[in-house]
Amino acid sequence: MKLYNTLTRQVENLQPLNPPRVGIYTCGPTVYDYAHVGHWFTYVRADLLIRALKANGLEPEWVMNITDVGHLVSDADEGEDKLEKGARREGKTAWEVARFYESDFLKELALLNITKPNHITRATDHIAEQIALVKVLEDKGFTYIIDDGVYYDTSKFPAYGDFARLDLDELEAGKRVDFNPQKRHASDFALWKFSPSSSQRDMEWDGPWGKGFPGWHIECSAMAMKYLGSTLDIHTGGIDHIPVHHTNEIAQSEAATGQQFSRTWLHTNHVLVDGQKISKSLGNGIRITELTEQGFEPQAFRLMVLESHYRSQSRFSIDGLRAAANRLKDLKAMAVLKYQLLDKPQDDTTFSFSNVETQLGAYLADDLNTPAIMAYLSDVSRQIQAVLLWHKSLPHFENMLAAIDDMLGLELSQVPDISEVQKKLLQTREAARTNKDWAAADTARNQLLQAGIEVRDTPSGAIWNWA
Repeated sequence: MKLYNTLTRQVENLQPLNPPRVGIYTCGPTVYDYAHVGHWFTYVRADLLIRALKANGLEPEWVMNITDVGHLVSDADEGEDKLEKGARREGKTAWEVARFYESDFLKELALLNITKPNHITRATDHIAEQIALVKVLEDKGFTYIIDDGVYYDTSKFPAYGDFARLDLDELEAGKRVDFNPQKRHASDFALWKFSPSSSQRDMEWDGPWGKGFPGWHIECSAMAMKYLGSTLDIHTGGIDHIPVHHTNEIAQSEAATGQQFSRTWLHTNHVLVDGQKISKSLGNGIRITELTEQGFEPQAFRLMVLESHYRSQSRFSIDGLRAAANRLKDLKAMAVLKYQLLDKPQDDTTFSFSNVETQLGAYLADDLNTPAIMAYLSDVSRQIQAVLLWHKSLPHFENMLAAIDDMLGLELSQVPDISEVQKKLLQTREAARTNKDWAAADTARNQLLQAGIEVRDTPSGAIWNWA
């Protein structure tokens, strides 16, 4: 299986440390607000990776964190903790805010049929592990203390800028973030932040350096290594994490262990909404729940994600989602043929259902080539709907649908049959057409349409699909 590795900037053969196990860590949500479509592009693609690994005979062990403390509003380790900010906004405690948005995230995770990670880990449940990791770094001479916390000295890690291709001299000169004059270098980052003396935080703990809370970056390293060991097989996240968060994870993890932190880094590209980046000020952070309230199925959004490659800049729009919904409808029209079997083949044309699973697996193994998959599935659907199904092909067809669902999560096997009443109505329409009673046939068609069922006529009889 081949993946693009951000570490080397090349497509490489995946080589797990202990196959068939593959240890994967995904940067999860900061639960101070709702997740939006940009987040869900990233998590659907992470799920696709998990499914692709399974399709290639591997056994992923997937860890996803919940950041419920320590993620400050600034890259400079300044400003409020996002959880504290959310608490002030909503008149709740930071704990209440965290649990509410975590619950909403997990609900939408299931709604999108994203594989549940083996470990969903809260930062607040792993404070001891984070303190222990900071202590290791302190004992090895990588830290220093200033007024607001314990910091990592990036000058002690010579490879600090390598991952993101950072020019540290330029960074010092330009100071991309507001510079804390007590920091030794602009790139240094907080490992443990001290609680303010003037007020009490909702979330704070006693640490060896004083009462405070962990930095955002140390959380991921501590949790990833607790569950997956010192070296991960794959670390995933958005490309916005490359220059700061993931660079800092590498620096602190490898300084602590002396080992490579992750062998492969897989990053998803930005998502634009109507041509603009997602931001709260623009009000374009659309939720999955909002889309379902507008009548869109979660699987239409999932299919929309799969239409673009994870390394390309993607675009979300309602028009694009409508187009994806139409493509999903076409795939469902293929799926419901299993309820409408012919007694004999329509012609001599045969279709190799087993080839579909093989081809999908090959596309996934080629750096998760989902655009090619979508084009291929459209062609498969066209061919099958042209020849329809006869009863002897049903087991092979159902195996094909199950393979598509396993690899892409589109839930085509779960498309329901129509009711017995609706089947009788379809028979009534056919009888009316045979008797050339067009008015009665139109009445039956309209009744079916009101029930959400479309009918198309073929040489082998009427075929229905969900509208």
